Amino acid sequence: MDNHIKYNTEATLSNPPFSQLSRLETLLISGQRRRLKSHIPQNFLQGLTNLLVFHTRNIQLTSLHPYTFNYTPQLCTLDISSNELIDVSAHLFSPIQKLESLYMSRTNLRSLDFFLHANLTKLEFLQVRKNAFSVISEDVVKSLPALMYLDLQGNSFTCDCDNAWFLHWVENNNQTQVADAYNFECNYPSDLKGMKLLNIDVRSCTVDMGFACFISTTCVVLLFLGVSFTYNFLKWQLVYAYYLSMAFLFNMKQKNKQAPSQYDAFVSYNIHDEPWVLGQLLPKLEGEQGWRLCLHHRDFEPGKPIIDNITNAIYGSRKTICVISRRYLESEWCSREIQMASFRLFDEQKDVLILVFLEEIAARQLSPYYRMRRLLKRRTYLSWPRAGEHTGLFWQKLHQALQTREDPAGETLCLNLAERP
Repeated sequence: MDNHIKYNTEATLSNPPFSQLSRLETLLISGQRRRLKSHIPQNFLQGLTNLLVFHTRNIQLTSLHPYTFNYTPQLCTLDISSNELIDVSAHLFSPIQKLESLYMSRTNLRSLDFFLHANLTKLEFLQVRKNAFSVISEDVVKSLPALMYLDLQGNSFTCDCDNAWFLHWVENNNQTQVADAYNFECNYPSDLKGMKLLNIDVRSCTVDMGFACFISTTCVVLLFLGVSFTYNFLKWQLVYAYYLSMAFLFNMKQKNKQAPSQYDAFVSYNIHDEPWVLGQLLPKLEGEQGWRLCLHHRDFEPGKPIIDNITNAIYGSRKTICVISRRYLESEWCSREIQMASFRLFDEQKDVLILVFLEEIAARQLSPYYRMRRLLKRRTYLSWPRAGEHTGLFWQKLHQALQTREDPAGETLCLNLAERP
């Protein structure tokens, strides 16, 4: 006490002052007369293998070397208050795992995070008054499992959600006494400055797990009901909307490109009607009349998604010939083809759709296919069964349909061999 001990560096001493005092248990080096900044050599305590108490208060220390306490494994009480340490390394405490009391007041500490890796599992008393930190984290407190007394007086706290856990812990923990906690004051934000920390309402910072579970469960149930309802009642409407959107996007691209049609007609048919298409339609239209047709099995690009092939075929052809049969109406892919062709018809307002019925289908049998019924009310069609023995007239009408201009306001052609009410 009241000496003139001063070191300018933390360099190793050749002759440590206490190397022969292995039985010394208490060492106080406080209040030196020199007021200039000082250091403690890293082997200053060498030889004090039984030291229990070390006080080095108010000697203007600016740092402590991580090896300072390598020589004092029995240390139980450490007081390094009233110095200007600012930051402390967690490695400083590694050799003194038996530490029970620690005084670090007025040292300008900006954080207590060094405790996270200090492994001070036996520390019972901690005094850190009048420092520069403002937040006490949950991890810091949990890193000191034996703590019985905590003195934080004189610190200015942040009064927001960063300290919400600390407030709850101060009020509810049964192990650690927090000295004068009811007088802790806020320093930030400015509108709360001077208010008592424990009077701050931080309920909005915590999540009510019961309420959260209720909300999440309700959302899951509603989502399940919504998906079930959609699948059972709106499945085809959504599919229809999706493919119409695909067709719309493709149509916009084609309008920008202004490219000539690759085919005269795309033939939409069911696989069960392929014999008629290959045996009757194809020889007449391609072989005799010279039209360029697009067929699934021949012209679709291998490896490309089927919906893309369908879209390219419909928009890459001047016309779409739909070969209608009962099998066709029951087919999912055929339904999508005629839906996309219908969209092009209504969107572009062009005469691009030709309906060919391979068999007679009563109006009542078409009732589930309301889109087909709507098309038949607006458009004429060709009927192969009604052509009978006069197939020449059928092919002539189909040839004329392929010749007509796409503008519906242009040339008008009467296709119907039979009209549907």
